[in-house]
Amino acid sequence: MRSFLRFALLALMLLVVALVSALTAMRFAIHTSEVVVPNLVGKTPVEGRKLAEDNGLQMEVERRYYSPTTPEGKILSQLPPASTQVRRGWQVRVALSLGPQRVEIPSLLGQSQRAAEINIRRRGLDLGAVAQLQIPGAPSDQVLSQSPLPNASGVSAPKISLLVTLASQPQALVMPNFVGQSLAAAVQLLQGAGLRVGVVTFAGQPGSPFSPPLITTPQASANSSIVSHNPAAGEKVIGGSAVNFQVK
Repeated sequence: MRSFLRFALLALMLLVVALVSALTAMRFAIHTSEVVVPNLVGKTPVEGRKLAEDNGLQMEVERRYYSPTTPEGKILSQLPPASTQVRRGWQVRVALSLGPQRVEIPSLLGQSQRAAEINIRRRGLDLGAVAQLQIPGAPSDQVLSQSPLPNASGVSAPKISLLVTLASQPQALVMPNFVGQSLAAAVQLLQGAGLRVGVVTFAGQPGSPFSPPLITTPQASANSSIVSHNPAAGEKVIGGSAVNFQVK
């Protein structure tokens, strides 16, 4: 029994030693795989990339900004910042300086989106975000606003974002039931709903179609009663659509 206890205690001690050794090795491996991010600000992309690789890191140029203090072509900022401890192989993202702003921001207001994009790229600028907005009665595909504003100074990035008008979608309506009503009343209701009268024919006879209110056939008049119409009651119609009637 004592031998068994001695053996169990020895096995437990060996297990504890193995766990401590494993944890120590793990911590050592973690620390040896960590590096300190060097300071890349003020360096050229070639210098910055070499410095990053010498420290076991990668460097990626992500953005470009105007700067009145940092010369053109030099690294303006970095992420993670210098002295940060990261894993080996980590990617350091940098922004390059374009130097002081020398490009004038053009006025794109009233232009189409396509024309504005061409104007932006012709001046060596980049297109930023494009948002669209529906404005009733306004022409579609026109630049309504821009950022930065025309002739703006102190711009940080060589990008222009646009707000462009979008064509208004026709209003969808549900066709009411005009059966039994007079033609004159139906015409008035249609006009108020943004619809228009199409072909009107006399029920039971081919007749010649005509467009109210210029009623010329002896069989039909403004007081004629509606027998049927197309689209039928309950169907969806788009604003501006024509409605055809049969009257008696």
